[in-house]
Amino acid sequence: MIRTLHIALPMVLFASLSLPVWGADVEPDLGTEEQREAGKALYDQYCSQCHGVDGDGNGYAAPYMQPRPRDLTAGRFKLRTTPSGALPTDDDLIKVIREGMPYTTMIGWPDFADHEVKNIIYYIKTFSPSFEDPDFYDPPITISEPPAFSEESATLGRKAYERMECGSCHGDKGRADGPSAPTLKDDSEYPIRSANLTKRWTYRGGPTRKDIYRTFSTGMNGTPMPSYVESLTEDERWQLVDYVYSLGAGDEPAYSDRLIAKHVEQDIALGEGEAFEALTALFDPAEGAHFPVVGQVMEPGREFQPPANGIEVKAIYNRDDVAFLVKWHDMRPDIAGSNDPAMEVERVETQPPGEPSTGRETSADSDDFFGEVSGAQDETSEADDFFGGATEDETTDDDFFGGATEDENSGDDFFAADDDAETEAAPETSDVQESAYSDAVAIQFPSALPDGIRLPYFIFGDLENSVDLWFADLAQEKAQRYVGRGSSSLTEGDAGDLAVETHFADGEWTVVFKQKRRSERGISFEESQWTPVAFSVWDGWSQERGNRRGLTSWFYVYAEPSKAVSPVWPMTRAALIVFGLELIAIVLIRRRPGQGAFISKEVKV
Repeated sequence: MIRTLHIALPMVLFASLSLPVWGADVEPDLGTEEQREAGKALYDQYCSQCHGVDGDGNGYAAPYMQPRPRDLTAGRFKLRTTPSGALPTDDDLIKVIREGMPYTTMIGWPDFADHEVKNIIYYIKTFSPSFEDPDFYDPPITISEPPAFSEESATLGRKAYERMECGSCHGDKGRADGPSAPTLKDDSEYPIRSANLTKRWTYRGGPTRKDIYRTFSTGMNGTPMPSYVESLTEDERWQLVDYVYSLGAGDEPAYSDRLIAKHVEQDIALGEGEAFEALTALFDPAEGAHFPVVGQVMEPGREFQPPANGIEVKAIYNRDDVAFLVKWHDMRPDIAGSNDPAMEVERVETQPPGEPSTGRETSADSDDFFGEVSGAQDETSEADDFFGGATEDETTDDDFFGGATEDENSGDDFFAADDDAETEAAPETSDVQESAYSDAVAIQFPSALPDGIRLPYFIFGDLENSVDLWFADLAQEKAQRYVGRGSSSLTEGDAGDLAVETHFADGEWTVVFKQKRRSERGISFEESQWTPVAFSVWDGWSQERGNRRGLTSWFYVYAEPSKAVSPVWPMTRAALIVFGLELIAIVLIRRRPGQGAFISKEVKV
């Protein structure tokens, strides 16, 4: 044994001397004074609006973002290939600047020249003294090529998911609805959001299995999301990767451009004691559509980062009725307050973290794991945290963050909810109180089927073209109907035969609307008809109400014919017509000359 140690010890010492040396012997690359000055000019022009002139995350646009932009002075970066607690490599920073972060306000800048990106990085390094300290540098982790995905590996990954208590934040089915989700904060005491693991295309660092493995291995500096290097073996991390990967339907959102309403023979019964599962089963034959939800940023009361970024829709009809089923993910059901599409979004003031909460002030948030927004909800966009930075909606005004009003009569600037208003986020989460506002959803149709291509203004219609708005306050489970002639001109009318039934489970709302196909209020739904349709979603916990909400643009729903026309007879008829024409042509070609009207005679000389 002693002889073995004598042999092994020199080998270990020799191996350690041959490894690359990091830490104290690393010479930080901080660039030249000229490079930093060039980077400052670019940063001030393109980055300071969010990250602040001093890099502290307090740019003039920051209060309107959830979560707040990255505080570059803290030296904490979530998207890295380096171990937990270490600074990112220059390549890590280049990737974020070049590609941005999907579904966040951190857009990509692919048009910068390589030397311009490098200069911006040199200037960013001046904000934190950590970049001057070699002890904060570590080599990137080694990531091997992913092993083949297997269901067995994903099953084992589920066990790791449970053992690591991932569901306490991300939820049992990965929909960001875990019991701890409303209480999460970053190390700056800003509320943060856990990621919706079912939507891989929103992962800020990329949707691939290799990207997910990197996150499990590096952790996310400044958030409750730790590195699993010490707690899970490499094989266990790959198993956890496979389970998380299995929760998503794809790397892309696969948004739809239309909705097909399917004919059914059964009665569509709501609120008559029928099991909700039996009701939703009626929609099984229908083809689902996935529509993108973006923030309402055009009218006063704007919402820049709506919690929902997508909505699933199905439609069916029978002889008498038409029904729509809508689904979206939500961190929790807010059914204690109330909501109204015409509710005014009043002015509120912002407060820094740590101060007493009023329940509706602006709070900037960060994210954990794959980053979803703060105080907003499952699918929200976020500021430039680990995976995050910008809203799915990229609508902006003339300059980088606007400032000019889009509606000259609105009296507010691009970011304000009303005159000098500040945006709001979710309430403080130290005490997870009930929201004053409830969750809600609405379906919108033109009041009259348009003759041409012109549709009503998609934000609740206009003076010349009104909309028929089906609204459900999910705290009341009661259908309401409004006539909209603009966001400031909504009139509630008689709901008539409009009915609604709702259900919440496992981080998902399911709402069914039904009315008569031929109603005295609004348009009728006829077979083979294309009908414009749009949707709105309100998240009560994020203080959404009135004009502050997520919405879609106009799409079309097509009522598929109840009886499919068999192709046999049309094909047979066409074949018979062609065959008949061919016979006529043959007869004409083969006619003998003597049978025609002109008879030629042979003349003998």
